[in-house]
Amino acid sequence: MEEKLTRKQFDILELLATSGSSMTQRQIEKNTPHSLATINRVMKELTEMKYVSDGSITTEGVNALEPYRAKRAIFIAAGFGSRLVPVTLNTPKPLVRVNGKRIIDGLIDAVYAAGIEDIIIVRGYLAEQFDQLLYKYPNIKFLENPIYNEANNISSSICARYLLSNAYVFEADLLISNPAIIKKYHYTSDFLGIKKARSDDWCFTVKDNVIVEQKVGGMDCYQMVGISYWNEADGHKLSNHLKEAYEQPGGKELYWEQVPLKIFKNDYKVEILECHDEDIIEIDTFRELKAIDKTYDV
Repeated sequence: MEEKLTRKQFDILELLATSGSSMTQRQIEKNTPHSLATINRVMKELTEMKYVSDGSITTEGVNALEPYRAKRAIFIAAGFGSRLVPVTLNTPKPLVRVNGKRIIDGLIDAVYAAGIEDIIIVRGYLAEQFDQLLYKYPNIKFLENPIYNEANNISSSICARYLLSNAYVFEADLLISNPAIIKKYHYTSDFLGIKKARSDDWCFTVKDNVIVEQKVGGMDCYQMVGISYWNEADGHKLSNHLKEAYEQPGGKELYWEQVPLKIFKNDYKVEILECHDEDIIEIDTFRELKAIDKTYDV
């Protein structure tokens, strides 16, 4: 691994890499949380390191970001989707069409747009129907979860537990409107969340941008979005912790996210990556589906 970048160095390099063009320091200031004085200092550092030249990222700079690049996307897609009955009686929830497009297609398109080409789908319920994705996405690989109906989604994460380093993990039933929330580079492990004054859903308590508690319902919290990224070190830890948690009494009833965020939370420092209501939604019920796509309201 190259010399580790500081957070400020990473923020500026990541911005320059994703913008695809040169930027002035004032433009960088508008697009990062850093002051102009900080940007001036860090740009000098990056120039001396040969990572930046004339406001643009160099080939060396792109190489320095490589350890932070998302290399894989894993979709947890084995469940029944009972709350979307009757639509899911014959179709897995991720393959349900909303305004003519399968739910999972938007997520896969966003993953490809972020330069991630290694895509794995963990399937179970009506598994063979996912083969239809291969016509549009021939590079997709599948993992089979034979006990999806006997355990919670931790069983799907167990199927993919050796693939979690430098990897995104997606719930496969999220309707995405803003593909830009899927990032090519990550400084550390993170979870997407929507800032809420009050939530009755799964949410996070956050301190100094780090998740300190996962719970159901809360005030002044971040509502959990089922998309997370795990860096190399955390991915390795997760592979062992998932197995350990799964084999405990009651382990099959766990949601996989509880393993790093609750059971072994002292071993992880997972940041919040903020997004907004208009960026992505989870369609929980058939009534919500009908409200979004009127063709179901018959």
